[in-house]
Amino acid sequence: MAEVLVLVGHIAGQVGKPSLELLTLARRLGTPVAVCAGAIGDETVETLGRHGAGRVHVIESKEIEEYPVAWVGVLAGLAAETAPAAVLTESTPEGREIAGRLAVRLGGGVLTDAVDVQAGPSGPVVTQWAFAAGFVVTSRVVRGTPIIAIKPNAVVPSPEPLTPAVTRSTVEPDEAARRTRVVSRTVRESTGRPGLTEAEVVVAGGRGLAGAEQFALVERLADALGGAVGASRAAVDAGWYPHAHQVGQTGVTVSPQLYLAVGISGAIQHRAGMQTSKTIVAVNKDGEAPIFELADYGVVGDLFQVVPQLLDEIAGQRA
Repeated sequence: MAEVLVLVGHIAGQVGKPSLELLTLARRLGTPVAVCAGAIGDETVETLGRHGAGRVHVIESKEIEEYPVAWVGVLAGLAAETAPAAVLTESTPEGREIAGRLAVRLGGGVLTDAVDVQAGPSGPVVTQWAFAAGFVVTSRVVRGTPIIAIKPNAVVPSPEPLTPAVTRSTVEPDEAARRTRVVSRTVRESTGRPGLTEAEVVVAGGRGLAGAEQFALVERLADALGGAVGASRAAVDAGWYPHAHQVGQTGVTVSPQLYLAVGISGAIQHRAGMQTSKTIVAVNKDGEAPIFELADYGVVGDLFQVVPQLLDEIAGQRA
């Protein structure tokens, strides 16, 4: 069975959920090879093996974090050795840049923002959303190695335990890779909630909250559901919530299992960032709000009455 190269992200050895999703999808195409750098111990290797990695390839270089474009050379070198069925990355700004550069280097094709990947008779078949998720597109690469960047929450990570082989190599960033350098990193202050792009539940607030102080209600609901907090552009522009939490075309794109829109009208800018959510629930007092065109479940009512009742119901179920 052909290998599938998977670019794995981790923080101090803790593998991110999107990387485990990539390994789950890679198993549909072949034998996953987890490619990572940094402090990779036995626990990290075990985690990767538990999710189906047949091999863990570790890059022993500190410079690759300073020059992330060097990943292109690493993956190109591995692709030349193994002729993989595909190369998978996360569909983040960095992941898409690496994917695009790698496709040029290998003379292959690149597909970004994938929400599903399946094995096909002529190679991987990729599902994408287009035009603000108004259309479903099925694509495949017809020349060279398929390079696929996949959105977080495209699939629920599932285990398939293996005992992976561990291989190692070093890398010396070339001149082209050194033209782009990360000069500093700042750890974002933790809220105790999951990251917005990784969360399985997102509760987002909009203009209907009528003020920054009312976002406490959204935070309470997110905490009750173990989710992350999002905000519409209107709420962010009004200064009610930080821009890092903005969901939409000019903010973050999310695809959780559950998206709960509270007081959000559903303008096209916002819809572009959350339409791929598996289940959408909307609470809005305007029964004609566009968000209801998308919602799987909708509640027409005053959010200041509906959300407290929902919180009471959740608390009652857990009592």
